[in-house]
Amino acid sequence: MTVLTPERAASVPAPARPGATAQGRRGRGRAGLVLAAPFAILLTATVLVPIGYALYLSLFTDRLSGLGFSGPTQAFVALGNYVDVLTDSAFHASLGNVALFVLIHIPIMLGLALLLALLIDSAVVRLKRVWSLAVFLPYAVPTVITGLIWAYLYSPNSGLTALLPFDPLGKTGILPSIVNIATWQWVGYNMIIFYTALQAVPRDVLEAARADGAGGFRTAWSVKVPMIRPTMFVALVFTVIGSLQLFTEPLVLRGFTGSVTSTWSPSLYVYEAAFIANDYGRAAAASVLLALVSALLSALVMRLSARRSR
Repeated sequence: MTVLTPERAASVPAPARPGATAQGRRGRGRAGLVLAAPFAILLTATVLVPIGYALYLSLFTDRLSGLGFSGPTQAFVALGNYVDVLTDSAFHASLGNVALFVLIHIPIMLGLALLLALLIDSAVVRLKRVWSLAVFLPYAVPTVITGLIWAYLYSPNSGLTALLPFDPLGKTGILPSIVNIATWQWVGYNMIIFYTALQAVPRDVLEAARADGAGGFRTAWSVKVPMIRPTMFVALVFTVIGSLQLFTEPLVLRGFTGSVTSTWSPSLYVYEAAFIANDYGRAAAASVLLALVSALLSALVMRLSARRSR
């Protein structure tokens, strides 16, 4: 039998009381709620409340009664605004324009950003910080200023149109012109994201690839690109969401050409319905539908990312 001396007996911890343990858990729970409260308040005020208000507006429309002297009154139309938007040919055309924009812009922009990031990360390029800053600089220019600069370059007086086989402000050239503006502005931003991810690739993995005889291209394609694939999928999700919200570029070019209509993109369609036609119910319904499309495409991209990761 073991005999506990006073010194050894003092070192044995006393069993915790059930009440004290439960009280400690409640205290930690309250501390967690206090820490999460600012985020919850901001999320509710800036995301949940606007979404709920948009859903509420989408179920109503303004109608004039009698001779209209009493002003418009709100009328409940249930899903009538959604039906109007889904059957509107202008909304269909705006979705087609932004779909073509997404199919052209995203591969070019992300591919160019990845190529520039790999070049700057390689040992071929010198003055890496200078080149990174030069490529990133267009992102620091406000989108409105960027649109005005390119609108001037697209004008017949600039001389750029003489070098192009199409009119950049014409009906067939307006889409490539908008793609060029968006690519010029966002390629540097995504290049910095990819370059930062490349810096986190373990150097011992790259040295092992070189020891196995892999050249620069083989190392970049078979080692670096697979290791930053999660970052590439995140950039793809953000780019898809941002592309569906295309607004500023066509809005600026609309003042220089008649090829861009007031409903050229879904965001312009919402803007025209809300602030030109004062039809807030139709604008809210179009906004909700655009948000659903963005959510579905984002979920699809994330699902593909999870499959590739497995």
